[in-house]
Amino acid sequence: MAYYFIFPEKDTTLYSHPDRINMNSGGDEILELVKERGTTNNYNYPSRILMAFSEANLKEALDIINDVNQGTEFTDAKTNLQLTSIQGKNLTSTQLLQVFAVSQSWNEGTNKYLNLPSASSGATWLYRDNSIEATRWTTSSFSVATTGSIKSGSIVTKGGGVWYTGSGYESSQQFLNGNTLDTNFDVTDIVTKFSQSLVNSSTGINNNGFLIKQIDSVESNVSTSFGELQYFSSNTHTIYPPSLVFKWDDSVNQTNNYDTGSVARSGSIHVSMYNNKPEYNQNEIALFRVHVRDKYPTRSFTTTSNKLNVGYFTSQSFYSVRDAHTEEEIIPFDEDFTILSNDNGGMYFKVYMQGLQPERYYRILIKHKNNDGTMVYDNNHHFKVIR
Repeated sequence: MAYYFIFPEKDTTLYSHPDRINMNSGGDEILELVKERGTTNNYNYPSRILMAFSEANLKEALDIINDVNQGTEFTDAKTNLQLTSIQGKNLTSTQLLQVFAVSQSWNEGTNKYLNLPSASSGATWLYRDNSIEATRWTTSSFSVATTGSIKSGSIVTKGGGVWYTGSGYESSQQFLNGNTLDTNFDVTDIVTKFSQSLVNSSTGINNNGFLIKQIDSVESNVSTSFGELQYFSSNTHTIYPPSLVFKWDDSVNQTNNYDTGSVARSGSIHVSMYNNKPEYNQNEIALFRVHVRDKYPTRSFTTTSNKLNVGYFTSQSFYSVRDAHTEEEIIPFDEDFTILSNDNGGMYFKVYMQGLQPERYYRILIKHKNNDGTMVYDNNHHFKVIR
């Protein structure tokens, strides 16, 4: 099983506040969904987030999945849009966010929220490009299957992006009080439509990225704030940029060893890793070997050490990758997409290093389910990703 990460080519926040309606924030380190109080009134004006991933990176990810699945793209694959939360302020007990496929092109820009004087070098609530070319977002007479702007009758100026509507063009995520505010939108259907256009321009939709917003009833209710959500942007100087995560099945049960007597179905097990490098280039696809044997083997008379015997977990065995410093779970134990493979040499799994932040150390954990229950093995198996 495999996880593959790509990172945004561009992102920005669009502000509908009258003082910032023509302000670009493409250079900011944060993205936010906030309803700002008016300067001369008590109305609360919403913001939205735009984010896009390059077609080259998208195509590379799809080609890898296509190769693994022998020509069938997205067979049992999933794609999630993940943003890491910085903080939430004054939030209501329930938050519902939506993500849509953007239907018009846009420029990121380089301005920042606190820049003075404010500039419009890229997308704003009013414009798709900048205040010089001044190409406005469509706000009426939308193309088929698209919409945008703001709820009719709202005091908020029309603008803020244009997006596709209908089944397969949107996703949502609900946050309850006490939940982590990190997003994990299932955007498989949207990315599938992006991928179709890469193969045939007459099918699918152009990859103009994603628009993230609060639901219409929250945006149009200008009398209430509903709180503030902040996320790290692609310009962050932390290890938490947004990412598009591809998950698919690349596991192999080459030798049907799950049916043999060498499977560790019960008892104490010794787990180690071998022939693995301490460092990997960020462009490598690394294969990690896992050695499994009984911790207290039955006494027998042999001419070789039992430590050389090849052993196997049951089919319910998984791997996880964590940041060795922050303990952040980069690849979780995923019972659909991190199952260990096996061959004549034992158990193994692959990690695509391109999705990990370079110049950092990572730690591998193994989880195994058998007749005795569930065991997690954390034997300090570290590796570093280098440029």
